[in-house]
Amino acid sequence: MPETPLLVEEACEACRADSVTLDLPEIEKLCRQIPCWSVVKSDGGQQLVREFRFKDFSQALMFTNLIGEMAEKQNHHPDILTRWGAVELIWYTHRISGLHRNDFRCAARCDQLYSSIPNTS
Repeated sequence: MPETPLLVEEACEACRADSVTLDLPEIEKLCRQIPCWSVVKSDGGQQLVREFRFKDFSQALMFTNLIGEMAEKQNHHPDILTRWGAVELIWYTHRISGLHRNDFRCAARCDQLYSSIPNTS
C-alpha cells in the first residue's frame, strides 16, 4: 500500500490566496510518486518541471492538447512550451507563488497521459 494516496486519484481543490506552500518534507514525500519531475527554484518560488519527448511535432501538439483538456477539468493550469519533439511543462500555483498539492496531482496526471500515448520518443 502506498504511503500516500495516489495523486492521480485525487481531485484538485480550490486554492486560496491564504493557502500555504508545501514544506520540504511534504515535497520530498510527493516527489516519490512523480520521480521524472524536478523541483526547481525560480523567482516565483518552487516549481515542478518535466520535459516529455515525442517522435514529431504532431505528437507533441496532441499531448499539449490533452494536457490543456485535463487542466481545464481540474481548473489548474501549467506553463507549457511545445516544440518539435518535446513538451516542457511547469506546474506551480501562481496564487501562492510556490508548490501546492494540486501541482503534484496534475503532474501525476500528465505522467499518466504520457504513458497512454503509443510510440513516444
